[in-house]
Amino acid sequence: MGKSSLKETSFAMNMNSVHSRETVCVFGTGDFGRSLGNKMFQCGYSVVFGSRNPELSGLHPKGIEVLSYKEAAQRSDLIIIAIHREHYNFLIELAEELQGKILVDISNNLKINQYPESNAEYLAELVPGAKIVKAFNTISAWALQSGTLDASRQAFVCGDDKESKQRVMDIGRTIGLTPMDQGSLKAAKEIENYPLQLFPMWKFPLYLSAALCVFYFVYCLLREVIYPYIQEEKDNTFFLAISIPNRIFPGLALNLLALVYLPGIIAAILQLYRGTKYSRFPNWLDHWMLCRKQLGLVALAFAFLHVMYTLVIPIRHYVRWKWSSRIINQIKTNKTDPFNTTTAWLSDSYVALGILGFFLFVLLGITSLPSVSNTVNWREFRFVQSKLGYLTLILCTAHTLVFGGKRFLSPSILRWYLPSIYVLSLIIPCTVLVLKFILVMPCFDRPLTRIRQGWERNSKVSKKAQLGSGNNEV
Repeated sequence: MGKSSLKETSFAMNMNSVHSRETVCVFGTGDFGRSLGNKMFQCGYSVVFGSRNPELSGLHPKGIEVLSYKEAAQRSDLIIIAIHREHYNFLIELAEELQGKILVDISNNLKINQYPESNAEYLAELVPGAKIVKAFNTISAWALQSGTLDASRQAFVCGDDKESKQRVMDIGRTIGLTPMDQGSLKAAKEIENYPLQLFPMWKFPLYLSAALCVFYFVYCLLREVIYPYIQEEKDNTFFLAISIPNRIFPGLALNLLALVYLPGIIAAILQLYRGTKYSRFPNWLDHWMLCRKQLGLVALAFAFLHVMYTLVIPIRHYVRWKWSSRIINQIKTNKTDPFNTTTAWLSDSYVALGILGFFLFVLLGITSLPSVSNTVNWREFRFVQSKLGYLTLILCTAHTLVFGGKRFLSPSILRWYLPSIYVLSLIIPCTVLVLKFILVMPCFDRPLTRIRQGWERNSKVSKKAQLGSGNNEV
């Protein structure tokens, strides 16, 4: 065995011996308290539980004691409170035993901002002589029991006493977590709200895509189903299964992709107008920019659905019936349609642009994953998400333009003066591309670059504006 291996072995033995000498107390024998205590016991800590009915607690491994609250508190200076907030009152009776000790609050609430103050701050009011630390509330009992901590390894920690926080963070590292210091105890409310949030950054993208989906569906229903039924007495209701979704999904994917890059353009225009980067953006624009990743992933999902729906077109009964009817008609008339090179070029170009656009779309989605983005530097990530992102938008827009071909200006495609849906889906992406083309022109790009490097049109800028510059860079 080499020297390095001997050093590592001795270090591990020393750490285990340190942990085995340190006793941690856990108040509460519920699922989470029991799971956390057992995990610490497996990692070498001496663990003692405090319970109101110690004689009834028999689910712990050999070597773990279950005592009354008062007896357990006397055995350790670090106590984990694994009890719901509404049962904290008994701690007042133990105020003398808890003086100067570290109390780790791991509780959560049933809803966001359920109480005026956080549970940890409430605990500090009940036991003013203790050192309160908020930790471990973002970890599940199931993850601790099964050992699958990969999906929830981060443990947010906050508290007013630095040494107490450090001890709690050391415990977190020992049991396989990644502690994240969030500052003082005032951050406890935000930490307690975190597990209750349901996809906070996904609400805007999902609501927006749902609204666009409903709009496109009603639009297609008017054009493809209601109009033929009223004007021609044709029943096209079967279009609701494949045809209409395959018109909605590509339009949604293209528009959502364009909306990923539109807030950056709006921000650039604002910076040019203001002549500084030190003024805050409106809240709606700030939130929009923070949701760009989620918008892009939703767009990718709709693009994938479009590809799947397109692949099943040849096996549809309606399509097979049209092809067979066309062949029978050619046989009856003894006449075949001549090969049209222009049509062939348009068809192949349409398919090729769609394949290339979808390939880059998938590449953008892959690079947005944390496991992939963490392996590239900032310049590489920005190149993929910005340069290749705009190339993807160009290819997908060209894909739609070629699909329309000569039909864009044809009055025959209008139904109740409503153009086809692919015409509507081009409005936002074409606007984004035109604005981007204008912004990359030297007369706009040079002053914008200078502004982002700190230059200001008005040199007399207040210090308050400069202090708020942290969240304003595009």
